[in-house]
Amino acid sequence: MSTTVDPSQSLYIKGLPEKVLVEEIKASLYALFLSYGDILDIVIKKNNKMRGQAFIVFEEISAATAALRSLNGFSFYDNNINIQYAKSKSDAIAKLDGTYKPKLSAEDIKRKATSAAAMSATKRQKSSDSDDEDAKMGRVEESEDDSD
Repeated sequence: MSTTVDPSQSLYIKGLPEKVLVEEIKASLYALFLSYGDILDIVIKKNNKMRGQAFIVFEEISAATAALRSLNGFSFYDNNINIQYAKSKSDAIAKLDGTYKPKLSAEDIKRKATSAAAMSATKRQKSSDSDDEDAKMGRVEESEDDSD
């Protein structure tokens, strides 16, 4: 089952050569796609999960659409590339439209979770201490009420 993705300024490209330097691929993609419109960003990750893939962000949706229609299946370094609209908004577009939120690194997520757990434990301790104080105060008030 194929899901359709709405047209956007960002294109997802797969089928890129894995043994060519990232800088060389980036320069070649820029030269190839520039004729379709202004390019805001080209993102190529080196990790295993993203190997052979890239994202190209155009200033205009019409430029991205023209590039997709013309270059999908194009032979690039002897590989036929597959081009689709990206499923999510790129950071470059989010920064332009004011919706950008920095992504947390794995270390930041771990630090935040540890901090939240510590805060929760502190709140539980304070709550427990407060309950003890209330119980003591309740007994004192009861004994005062009994003497009347």
